[in-house]
Amino acid sequence: MAEETSQQSRFKLIRDEGRARWGNLSRWYRTKWGESRRFRFLNYAIGAILVGWFVLWVAVIRTMPSADTLLTYQPPLPTMVRGNDGEIVSSYARERRVQLRFVDFPEPMINAFLSAEDKTFWSHGGIDYLGFAGAVVDYVTKYGSGERARGGSTITQQVAKNILIGDEYSITRKLKEMVLARRIEGVLNKQQILELYLNEIPLGRQSFGVQAAARAYFDKDVGDLQLHEAAFLAILPKAPERYGRAQYESMAIERRNWVLDQMVKNGWATPQQAAAAQAMPLGLKPRRAENYTADAGYFLEEVRRQLIEKFGEKAEDGPHSVYAGGLWVRTSLDTQLQTAAQNSLRAALLRYSGGRAWHGPIARLDVDNDRWQTELITSNISINYQNWRIGVLLSRSGSSGKVGFSDGQTASLIGLPDSIKPGDVTAVAPVNGSTYAVRTVPEVSGGMVVEDPQNGRVLAMQGGFDARLGSFNRATQANRQPGSTIKPFVYATALDNGMTPASMVVDGTFCVYQGAALGEKCFRNFGNEGGSGSHTMRWGLEQSRNLMTVRVANDVGMDKVVRTIKNVGIGEYEPYLSMALGAGDTTVLKMVNAYAALANQGRQHNPSLIDYVQDRNGKVIWRADNRRCDNCSMAQWDGKPMPRFKPTGKQVMDARTAYQVVHMLEGVVVRGTAVTLRDLNLPLFGKTGTTSGPTNVWFVGGSPDIIAGVYIGYDQPRSLGGYAQGGRIAAPVFKQLVQETRARWKDIPFAVPEGVRMVKIDRVSGKRVFGGTPENDVAKASVIWEAFKPDTEPRRTAREGEVSAKQAVIDALRRARAARGIPEGGAEEAPVEQDFLEEQGGIY
Repeated sequence: MAEETSQQSRFKLIRDEGRARWGNLSRWYRTKWGESRRFRFLNYAIGAILVGWFVLWVAVIRTMPSADTLLTYQPPLPTMVRGNDGEIVSSYARERRVQLRFVDFPEPMINAFLSAEDKTFWSHGGIDYLGFAGAVVDYVTKYGSGERARGGSTITQQVAKNILIGDEYSITRKLKEMVLARRIEGVLNKQQILELYLNEIPLGRQSFGVQAAARAYFDKDVGDLQLHEAAFLAILPKAPERYGRAQYESMAIERRNWVLDQMVKNGWATPQQAAAAQAMPLGLKPRRAENYTADAGYFLEEVRRQLIEKFGEKAEDGPHSVYAGGLWVRTSLDTQLQTAAQNSLRAALLRYSGGRAWHGPIARLDVDNDRWQTELITSNISINYQNWRIGVLLSRSGSSGKVGFSDGQTASLIGLPDSIKPGDVTAVAPVNGSTYAVRTVPEVSGGMVVEDPQNGRVLAMQGGFDARLGSFNRATQANRQPGSTIKPFVYATALDNGMTPASMVVDGTFCVYQGAALGEKCFRNFGNEGGSGSHTMRWGLEQSRNLMTVRVANDVGMDKVVRTIKNVGIGEYEPYLSMALGAGDTTVLKMVNAYAALANQGRQHNPSLIDYVQDRNGKVIWRADNRRCDNCSMAQWDGKPMPRFKPTGKQVMDARTAYQVVHMLEGVVVRGTAVTLRDLNLPLFGKTGTTSGPTNVWFVGGSPDIIAGVYIGYDQPRSLGGYAQGGRIAAPVFKQLVQETRARWKDIPFAVPEGVRMVKIDRVSGKRVFGGTPENDVAKASVIWEAFKPDTEPRRTAREGEVSAKQAVIDALRRARAARGIPEGGAEEAPVEQDFLEEQGGIY
């Protein structure tokens, strides 16, 4: 209790002493305030400083980003796309950007920028106070005039502006810029600051950084620039969109020469060097799009769609976005096959459209104002075919007129169709000098896909005449009826259910009752042909007989047929007999992938356009083939079997069935509806297709290593004309593809899988034969090799002259038995020996 009282006394004593001291200080302060004017002024100054600092903190410092972020700063970079040979084929970019290291920038380039922007860069601490004072005076004199004052910013301040705080025109932004510049100088060294600046500075023509600008203005790398070119780039930060235009050329030369004079004054160039550079013209290249090794717009657009789905489009979508992540993408694009596919499809479309009238404009623009050039540019419509160009009709007088192009030029246009009018966008081509004539882009279109069946990699893709005319990809987005190209999968179902290529099927009238409302439906062959009696299943597929196909589908069951079609990825259909003739919708890509499964002995891979994706640092962040190979990187062999990758893909069909179908489809090329391909003299298989109307014509097929498919038809389906057939229009597209890439097609036959027996049969009757040899002229051979599963081959029958040969074999067998001391078994032995020969294969 006494201790508690003592503590209270001490606390009271301390409190009383504090009050006394505060009272004395307060009296002193009031006395001093009243007696001293200097004391009052000092207090006012301190208060103003504190208030100013508080306002500065609230308005500027509190919301500023950290300069430390520059240590890990990653600029937005475009995605670069490579083909399967590693060469760059395209990029996905809305801005031109190329990152270089400080050591990659040539010294004259650095000195030119320092002379133009910040000659004291190496010595100041982030702020040039004399320059800043001049900028303040300039701002005050121009205040209220609407004219923008000069910046007075150092390169460090420009880094802060370009990367961290933006280009807002305000005093607040300027204060933030100065504070950040001081902080940046404490975080980065001068080389790092200059590297950021030269990589990020906007220089016009959608280019950021000096390397991108060197390409945009001079089509050179920075290391190849001459002094006058480096000096030109150094003037661009002041007015990037002005100095690059032809109407400001004299202004640009004057400013460039000033920079060269400053380089001499700073000791970074000799007077002779500067004089020689000042005598040079600007030498600017016209604006142009990036030129890459492949014209593969449809393929690359499909890749872009897939990348956006995986990684996002913009920087805010994630660190690996398509337009900011700096990805490196390896695709399966084969530029040689892509070019051939494009040429082949275009040639077919032009052949079909030859002689047809101009069918209408590609687009319509308003040409009653002066904005037609801007509208034509923003429409993104162009064409890359021979010397054709896209233009807009500005005016017409009779059969001639004036056409305008996206570069602002105009020319005379002759031979105008009656229906064309001003504002119509059309294709044109020069006929002489500056005179052009209208050209017709085919109204009919189509799609084509080329695939490697052994891994599913899509090697080429063409989705129309030209991707620059529209992004709709008919190879992947157009759902069309495949017609007779579906038939191989109907026959595959039959082969899985007890039938063989030699099974006899009636090619005759086939009708089904569809109920009271629909009545009876009778199927017909193509061209309304009737039946022709019984034939082998092979013959029915080679000649694409509808009646035989629906009969086979009906016999095995349409539920099984549509299951097979679903298993190979073509589509999910209702079990109607019309589906066996290709009435369901699918795409070229799906059909090619299904045929790839046939060529790959029933093993199917998902079609892929992207092999793998790397981030900006080269790390693989996604790959199509994710198989592991355990122990593949062992330092020494452990004596065990070599490690191997597990097989990829999915077995969607019996390998023996797949080969039987392929073997029959080889007959389509040799004797059937695709006979136009026979003179290629290659081991090819394939199937043509023609849908009702006919509205679509198809061909799908290929070799053991390359599968290709194509369809041709109008986007709004209508008849192609009675003569249109897959063998006449679509198969020649495949033929031209092979001819243009002949060295890529190997003369190696399809491999026969285990469990398939090759037996000689009569091609017409399907019966097995004892003698005879398949003829070299396989198109007319009466005896051919046919593929059978064990125990399904037909029993051998004897032709004239074969009985004696057969009896000779039996006599030889008997003599061999007698030589071994085996007694003859009597009258029943001959049938036993004969059955032995029949069941064990005999002589093929």
